[in-house]
Amino acid sequence: MAHPLHLTITVDVLASETELTSAEALVWQQARAATDHAYAPYSHFHVGAALLLEDGSVFQGTNQENAAYPSGLCAERTALFGLAASKPQSRIVGMAVAARPARGDFGPAMPCGACRQVMTEYENRQGQPIPLLLPGPNATIYRFRSLGDLLPFQFSADDLPAR
Repeated sequence: MAHPLHLTITVDVLASETELTSAEALVWQQARAATDHAYAPYSHFHVGAALLLEDGSVFQGTNQENAAYPSGLCAERTALFGLAASKPQSRIVGMAVAARPARGDFGPAMPCGACRQVMTEYENRQGQPIPLLLPGPNATIYRFRSLGDLLPFQFSADDLPAR
């Protein structure tokens, strides 16, 4: 007999940037600033990601498109992969993502499925939740307590049968 599984995800909806803590405001502004460095000549959709590190520094990533679609990479993954390659011992204590058209205002944007998987795996690797800020509609900001909230049923190689 089937039994229902109930999931609860709490997301704080902030009316504006004024509700952010100082650390959150830093990573939020750095994600927005990163959009200026996106390489998006095909979609014209600029995405920036920022990782707030335990030492107070910020590491940024941007979307990088390529004519040989789908060889490009999303901002979330460039930030996480770049950090892992250059500062593998760093601990992430916060993350923010921002998006805008090449000529336009910032608006809502959610990470794709591949980014959600990568994000949750990085969170699992460091063994502590990573809070996330995402842009919502009408200039609101979504505050997630954990990257895992975006992907409650993530893929894990640990779940595969033993060989």
